[in-house]
Amino acid sequence: MLSVALRTLRTRWVTFTGSFVALSLGVALLAVTGLALASSLDAPERRPERFAAAPVVVRGQDTLRVPTPVGDRTHELAVPRGVPAATVAKLERLGTVVPDRSFAVRAAGGPDDLVGHPWSTAAFAPYEIEAGRAPRAAGEVVTTGDWAEPGRSVRTDRGTVRVVGTVTDRGFENAVFYTDAQAARLSPASVQLAVDADPAAVRDAVRGSGAEVLTGNARRYADADPDRDGEALTAMNALFGTAGGVTAFVSVFVVASTFAFAVAQRRREFGLLRTAGATPGQIRRMVLAEAAPVGVLASAAGCVLGAYGAPALADRVVDGGLAPSWFAIGDHTWPYHMAFWTGLLVALCGAVAASWRAGRTGPVQALREASADTGVMTRGRLLFGAGLLLAAVVTLGVALAGDPGDLLHRKTYVSRPMLLITAVALLAPAVVRPLTRLLAWLPARLPGAGGMLVRENAAAGVRRTAAIAAPVLVTVALAGSLLGATATLDEAKAAEIRERTAAAFVVTAPGDTGFDAQTLDRLRAVPGAEVSTTASSAVYVLEEGVALVRSEARAVEPEALAATTRLPLAAGRVADLDDGSIVVNEEWERHTVGDRVRVWLGDGTRRTLRIAAVMTTGTGDNGVYVTPANAPGAAVGRVDVALAGGADSDAVAAGLREAVRSLGGEVFTRERWIAATHPGTDRTTRLGLLLVLGIALLYTGISLVNTMVMATSDQVRDLAVLRLAGATHGQVLRLVAAEALLVVAVGGLLGLLVAGLNLAGMRAALGLLSAPGTIALPWTALGVVVAACALSAVVSAVVPAALALRRRAVESAGARE
Repeated sequence: MLSVALRTLRTRWVTFTGSFVALSLGVALLAVTGLALASSLDAPERRPERFAAAPVVVRGQDTLRVPTPVGDRTHELAVPRGVPAATVAKLERLGTVVPDRSFAVRAAGGPDDLVGHPWSTAAFAPYEIEAGRAPRAAGEVVTTGDWAEPGRSVRTDRGTVRVVGTVTDRGFENAVFYTDAQAARLSPASVQLAVDADPAAVRDAVRGSGAEVLTGNARRYADADPDRDGEALTAMNALFGTAGGVTAFVSVFVVASTFAFAVAQRRREFGLLRTAGATPGQIRRMVLAEAAPVGVLASAAGCVLGAYGAPALADRVVDGGLAPSWFAIGDHTWPYHMAFWTGLLVALCGAVAASWRAGRTGPVQALREASADTGVMTRGRLLFGAGLLLAAVVTLGVALAGDPGDLLHRKTYVSRPMLLITAVALLAPAVVRPLTRLLAWLPARLPGAGGMLVRENAAAGVRRTAAIAAPVLVTVALAGSLLGATATLDEAKAAEIRERTAAAFVVTAPGDTGFDAQTLDRLRAVPGAEVSTTASSAVYVLEEGVALVRSEARAVEPEALAATTRLPLAAGRVADLDDGSIVVNEEWERHTVGDRVRVWLGDGTRRTLRIAAVMTTGTGDNGVYVTPANAPGAAVGRVDVALAGGADSDAVAAGLREAVRSLGGEVFTRERWIAATHPGTDRTTRLGLLLVLGIALLYTGISLVNTMVMATSDQVRDLAVLRLAGATHGQVLRLVAAEALLVVAVGGLLGLLVAGLNLAGMRAALGLLSAPGTIALPWTALGVVVAACALSAVVSAVVPAALALRRRAVESAGARE
């Protein structure tokens, strides 16, 4: 049988080439994502940046620490505490103390991420004057980089300033330095100090104050976003883990389908071998002998391709901002082993599974079934497909009954479609024949035999149709499920904003310092304006005794809130909110009106508050509401304005703009505010989804072309018979193209069914969470995907057919398989 297997490899080179391409690309994708994931497990040690030359940095308390039976639980404070005044006095007796301040600055023509600092802190980076001089007056600044030259006046949200000098850009921030006095006026709060003194003496001075002493490499924690490397690792692990999971599913699915189809194409050949006396075991061993060398060579080739593809992927994710600049592919070997052995195992399993039934089929039956597919839906396939479908339904039901909010998480809506895709693909042969007849019902009734031939050919070749439709099914289902999930969530969040916003105008403060008292007084003094202020903070609660959970808190004035905001209340009244109470949502472990809950405020202060009202869960962004007394240190950043009875809208708008003109605030009408805050997938998530989809869709697209070429090469005799029956060259090619389009339509409809079922589950979860909105299918993206599949299928079917038709019809019809 080994000699037969070797001769088969030479004779059926198109089929085995198709299997080789599918497997090698699948292994390459597994190797690429595995190498990327392995390289994202460790980050280089980061050195101090802004305070690299500072002897000691003293930082106020910025972490909440709560003891629990299983150890301390910590969370970063929303409002870090400054170093106590008494401690500052002790430090000043030890040496020079320089308060640090950081605040956002928006400047015309400047970078989007400008940050302001006092000039005295520039020496600790150290920054050195490159041109001009240091600032000496309130209206003078020094900038990093070359976006503003000395002598230029720049309009900012902090007023117009004159650039008097520039310093060398050190690469980690875009800074603008003010005089120390002006920086203190612009940002009164200071949470850390640079101290020029002996570290041991500094530790003695701050002991018991709650402040933290940073020396050596620990000074990096005084930099902005010191945990960004860890956060980047977490994001990359999630990205490459998701990409790896989707890639593994798609590659295993397509490779198994390709090998199964390659074996199924040879049923007549197996029948002849059985007639010649071959046993079922010999048939299976022959298939394994053929699949093993293809699997080994293709897996090895895939590993080589992965070694070249992984660095290219790393460069793309760095250029796209999905990974930090230091990210690169490391020297790891386990991804190659994982990819190689997975590819070989899938190839052998796919071939064995497909040959098992062929080996059990009698000789005469095999020859009869070779002409028209019968009994394609085997009992095992039906049971396995039905079991996966039942598992998908049960999993969804359990999630809806237990924690519907889990269905809204990215890891869930990315992984959930896989089970349903596999189930539908396994059950596809049961619906392929009726679906093709339905889609081709009208063309089959048009004049001529073309429509009828397309319908009957696709319906008779169920295995071929299902194999070609499988990549289209995966492509459409993934695109519809992933992009539709984010679109559905965005629509639900947008509907929440529309329903909640009752204000005629919304006024926002520039930067992160909020409105000052004088500006708020001017806003309240605008005739016809009913003002409701909102400050952002946080509240922390210990859930189940071990989990410290942070909730975004909005500090409001209860009397004014009712006129500008419609909260989605499930119980209680907003009017009952006072300094001793809180409005929570149904996600909280305790959410019964009247209950008392122990919480920690944004600055770490411990309080026990009464629940005044409970909001629905919604999409998860409802947070909690407190009074300003329970949001210490939080600045008012937003003002909602309702119109008093008979007030003129245009006059109120003009008054609001005048009130915030000097500070640089912005006034939105209700319609503009809803449009401006319309939720959208953030750039990182969007690029991550596109990366995952791009890898999967590119592979399935290539697999579609590959399978189509294999299928068309198997129809050479049928095409020759059509030519002998009188069909012209053009008629045959049009028939091939029409059948390819019909098969793509079958796969597209099945993929759309999977996407619709997945999104229906998400919509059911939103309904249980009292979130508004409807299912949002990404029709544009789906149209592009289906069009690309159709184009690829037609080209990959017509080109081999055209080449085959160059031979004489008699020769093709009489050619041996």
